[in-house]
Amino acid sequence: MATKTESVSISTAKCPECGGKRIIKDYERGELLCGSCGLIIAENIEDMGPEWRAFDAEQKGKRARGGAPIKYMRPNKGLVTEIDQYNRDIRGAKISPRKQAQLYRIRKWHKRVSIATSMERNLVIALAELDRVASSLGLPENIKESAALLYRRAVKEELIRGRLIESVVAAVIYAICRMQGIPRTLDEISKASGIEKKEIGRAYRFIKIELDVDVPLTDPSQYVPKFATALRLGGSVQEEAIKLIKKSLRKGLISGRGPTGVAAAALYIASAMFGEKRTQKEVADVAGVTEVTIRNRYRELKKELGLKVNL
Repeated sequence: MATKTESVSISTAKCPECGGKRIIKDYERGELLCGSCGLIIAENIEDMGPEWRAFDAEQKGKRARGGAPIKYMRPNKGLVTEIDQYNRDIRGAKISPRKQAQLYRIRKWHKRVSIATSMERNLVIALAELDRVASSLGLPENIKESAALLYRRAVKEELIRGRLIESVVAAVIYAICRMQGIPRTLDEISKASGIEKKEIGRAYRFIKIELDVDVPLTDPSQYVPKFATALRLGGSVQEEAIKLIKKSLRKGLISGRGPTGVAAAALYIASAMFGEKRTQKEVADVAGVTEVTIRNRYRELKKELGLKVNL
């Protein structure tokens, strides 16, 4: 059978070996190769066209269809054939024991071939862990997909070697949560993953630098609704706490301060202003900081913002 190939000349792409610009896409083998020296430039390329042919507009309309989207949370991105476990034929009748044994062997080898390389084995372990931690934190599917894509980038750049898979998974979840403005603290991620905060922070900083990930500074006001709900504070208290944080940001008082400590101190002050006072211990337990931190932030905010609050 003739191999389906397509010869293309791309001005921006050239062969890294001979510098030739005649690049051939071999869809039969899924390869991108040089038409001059024969070097295989890339493997496992995707044929973006349909697998069917149409000879008129009516056939094209009937045969055109959409498939399942790519899922980065699956090791094979969801683009794989699965052999089910039902052991029944197309009519629903049970197949013979001999056929069942044959299908068992096919499934076993199919699974082995699907996770043949070290990268695939790594993804099987890491993505299962990512799903577990993200589900424990109550994160939505789009956050899981973004974290899985960032982890794949780290694997591709060989940044995982010599590091604990679980710590890198926790680090990418933390990075994505910060990028998407979802209030999740290192303490929460550490508790869900079972990895120490120091280890997660080290992996996070390494990935951020190596992959040049633009992670914005955390806005303390993002934590206010979460902490206020846990402390059973009203909407007016939340609004006042957010106003205090915004004033602090404009004056540059938060630079170098932990966002959770600032949010906790702002809520502590606002709760007293509206007669819903909570103790420093109650606020500290919810925010995951010490009472000393809340006292220090409270004194700074009170002094710099000229607040007249007696606590």
